[in-house]
Amino acid sequence: MFRRIWFVALATLLFSTQVLAAPGGKQVHEERVDFWLTVLHNNDGESRLLNAGSGLEDFGGVARFKVVVDELKRGALTGPPPAVQRGAKRGALMLSSGDNFLPGPEFNVSIAGGVPFLDTIALDAIGYDAIVIGNHDFDFGPDTLADFISGFSQPVPYLSANLDFSDEPRLQAYVDSGRIAGSVVIKERGERIGIVGATTPALPFISSPRRVVVSEVAPAVQTEIDALEARGINKIIVVSHLQSVAEDLTLAGALRGVDIMIAGGGDELLANPGDLLIPGDEPAGPYPLWATGADGAAIPVVTTSGNYKYVGRLAAGFDRKGRLVRIDEAGSGPVRVAGGAQPDAVTPDPYLQSVVIEPVIAGLEALAANTIGVSAVPLDGRRTSVRTTETNQGNLIADALLWQARQLAPAFGVPSPVVALQNGGGIRNDTVIAAGNITELDTFSMLPFANFTSVIAGIPRDQFKQLLENAVSRVERGDGRFAQVAGFSFTWDPVGTAQVLDAAGQVVTPGTRVRSATLDDGTVLIANGSVVPGAALSIASIDFLARGGDQYPYRGAPFTALGVTYQQALRNYIEQGLGGSISAADYPEGGSGRITRQ
Repeated sequence: MFRRIWFVALATLLFSTQVLAAPGGKQVHEERVDFWLTVLHNNDGESRLLNAGSGLEDFGGVARFKVVVDELKRGALTGPPPAVQRGAKRGALMLSSGDNFLPGPEFNVSIAGGVPFLDTIALDAIGYDAIVIGNHDFDFGPDTLADFISGFSQPVPYLSANLDFSDEPRLQAYVDSGRIAGSVVIKERGERIGIVGATTPALPFISSPRRVVVSEVAPAVQTEIDALEARGINKIIVVSHLQSVAEDLTLAGALRGVDIMIAGGGDELLANPGDLLIPGDEPAGPYPLWATGADGAAIPVVTTSGNYKYVGRLAAGFDRKGRLVRIDEAGSGPVRVAGGAQPDAVTPDPYLQSVVIEPVIAGLEALAANTIGVSAVPLDGRRTSVRTTETNQGNLIADALLWQARQLAPAFGVPSPVVALQNGGGIRNDTVIAAGNITELDTFSMLPFANFTSVIAGIPRDQFKQLLENAVSRVERGDGRFAQVAGFSFTWDPVGTAQVLDAAGQVVTPGTRVRSATLDDGTVLIANGSVVPGAALSIASIDFLARGGDQYPYRGAPFTALGVTYQQALRNYIEQGLGGSISAADYPEGGSGRITRQ
């Protein structure tokens, strides 16, 4: 993906610098700047309330983030003016391009006390002008999103032009009141700025929007732009959560009337030489990237890395007609959020430190103090591993689903499952857990979502093969649909044809990657790429996949949720099924041969 970003950026910059370059900033037209708008932005905060994670404790954190935002706002409005074209009015906006919370240990602590959630309190204090709805904002379903929105003391508009909430009454009520909309007009220093939001069309496959209907992005966004222009709005920003800034660069070519685009969902860091970055971070491209709209306009496209590590800052100059005429390079780029002994450290906001940070720390300490078992072997849950190959942590989780489902199936009157499937995208710790004590906090880190252990009974063998073909259809992209498995083993060949499904889960292009599959008892399900006739299968999985998440082609097959989340199943399995001991013999590093890539 980064290669594509650089290719598109290079092509657009080669074009742009021929006509836009000017001393002190990128000049889009010759006209004088009448209004400097500093657009502050972030994306993918994903409930990283304390800091940016292990080894990065001096960076990120919402209490520091708020202080940096406040300082940047003050600087934009009252500090020294941009180096070019002084004398213009100045304004500032703060925008989020989605994934404003994420299930996990911090969010579980956040919601434990009810509404308002700690995450909501943090966003409320930061002071956003508009927030776009991301896919993770639906991970606990529409009702939790409604609860999240309800906790704001200073109502902020939530935006998405391509989502229809008509069949979700609580969210539709926010549409009716204007709290959720496709776009909003914000007045800043007497100027009207239109903000249009958009959400990834992959939403039904990667989250739990229930009855929220997703439409195509470009037509929905253009409709909002046209309506804004009809009202005389001549400065328009598109803020989206499309999973990759490359998607926004493509979208730009289909839109007219756009001045600025802000992307989210890809966690890409854009930066320029001299920008102060967090150790280990490498930019995916320059800040900003440039795209060309359908009307020929040069559009700056920006995004930044998530987890409250950076505040993105774009200083844009508009003329009296509302045309973007300059980008002040000196006043644009990512601004890192730092603390501790860093040279740019800020003191955390005392209010957020008291009402958000300290309660989260206390909650996490309680989870970390509860030891549920001991592992004799490191457990590999790295994103690059669980989405591409068998790992011992993936095996442990799949075994937990199968064990828990077998324990509960009789009480729910469903057949005992013979196999289990867990998507790699649902495993989120993205690290190797060292050998030693395993705590309740570890289980939340591994399995943070509100996914319920479920049984899908009576799946024909040919459909089971389609499930496996789906699991290996996008391995090259590191897609979350790759499966960790239990109860069977299988082989697959990346040279084979990748299965392609339509939106209804029907096979458009049959897959030929799965070569064999055999149950643990020796029953052959697939041989030489062909299904062996036989009895249907009962599968243990999670309700997210049973509903068609990650495009698993269950196609509406009935399933039974067993009332236990997959995190609880893992905890129960370690404590009860394994007696608190994860052995190297049962879970060797590199896996035990359940998945073989030919």
